[in-house]
Amino acid sequence: MIILGIDPGLASTGWAVVENLLEPKLIAYGLIKTIKNLSQEKRFLQIYEELHELIENYRPQVLCLEKVFFNTNAKTALIVGEARGIVKICALLKRVALAEFTPLQIKSAITGYGRAEKKQIQEMVRILLRLDQIPKPDDAADAVAAALTYCFYKKDLEK
Repeated sequence: MIILGIDPGLASTGWAVVENLLEPKLIAYGLIKTIKNLSQEKRFLQIYEELHELIENYRPQVLCLEKVFFNTNAKTALIVGEARGIVKICALLKRVALAEFTPLQIKSAITGYGRAEKKQIQEMVRILLRLDQIPKPDDAADAVAAALTYCFYKKDLEK
């Protein structure tokens, strides 16, 4: 099974492709970086087009992303919410199943502790996937964590 993890944002959207057969394996990861000078609409279109291409290239069965959480910066939360909407529409149009996880679920699945710090999560991602280094930048590492969470929750989700 191929899982596409997404960490949506306007400036950069992290993505990761994980294969889960007997144990998870990181296939690829990266960023969709939008051009700052463009309008928000064109930046969202760029995210859609690059995500569409990722789905075409990797053919995931599931797309995973973090559920919205409340942020102290309302403007940032709204923009992230709009980016999440773009991701959801793309998954729907490409007929890719969607799985969403709360930050608590992701932290618990990866570290066993729902209040883990970002560095702890990143280090556990490295250990779980037997990587030499933590995936960089942070947005890509967060996308890897979202995809891995699906691997660990998959049995529960199929019930």
